[in-house]
Amino acid sequence: MAAFKLQSAMEYLMTYGWAILIIAVVLGALFALGFFNSANLAPKVPGGGCEVYRPNGPGTTTYLNTEGTCNNGLPQVVAQFAGVSTANIVISNLQSSTSGTGNTITFWVNGKGANAGTAVSLGTAANNNVGFGATCFGVGGTYGVLASTVANTFNFVAVTFNGVAGGATIYLNGQSITAATGCNTAAALASATSLYIGSNSNAQAFNGMVSNIQLYNASLTANEIYGLYIEGIGGVPVSLQYLIGWWPLNGNANDYSGDLHNGVSTGVTYTTAWASTYSAP
Repeated sequence: MAAFKLQSAMEYLMTYGWAILIIAVVLGALFALGFFNSANLAPKVPGGGCEVYRPNGPGTTTYLNTEGTCNNGLPQVVAQFAGVSTANIVISNLQSSTSGTGNTITFWVNGKGANAGTAVSLGTAANNNVGFGATCFGVGGTYGVLASTVANTFNFVAVTFNGVAGGATIYLNGQSITAATGCNTAAALASATSLYIGSNSNAQAFNGMVSNIQLYNASLTANEIYGLYIEGIGGVPVSLQYLIGWWPLNGNANDYSGDLHNGVSTGVTYTTAWASTYSAP
């Protein structure tokens, strides 16, 4: 009887074992490709799904509110740069907004490799003097996040600046960190006239993906920075009265802060293949 059962078991394995093996291989491949990542399976919000409404016009700070689907939904696409100087987004006419007395910039970034280039920089056409990339993602001098830290996976980077030389605080995924060395020279944001995404006049071309850039004319608190991180890659801005620019990069370079700082896009692609490199906080 035992021999009969053993024979039946062997026949079952020989008959169906190959099918079980194929299923296991397919499931393993899908897992490796991120198919079971919740970011892949979750519904996505189209570009412009949420925006800030300024009833009194651009530049005003009273009665601000958000309109649309503003539930921190995941974007359909993110901006992708191939590491060439001809691919970038430029937002001009920011000088009146970046006073230098206090600013914050936040964004989600995925650099392709340890030397991904400059993802985001603030400065003038001649000198992009506050860079977020190259050797570091952060403000120059002794401030920055090593590019290798954010390689091949999405991370949340925030930099607050209080208007005093060297007065920057760097945050990675909601936590303040010890700054990396070897970055560009720090400079006050008062001289910044433009925001460069992907590449700038210094030809520090970025290779990777960028999403949800937010710019404020105030130094956000540590709790506000952490709150933005917890919201995730589709997070809605905080402190709307200090918001001066919001570029989700969800299919376009438009500013959804209500301040009309739309970007000029050149050679930028938008990809749906970002979710497998993102894990929700």
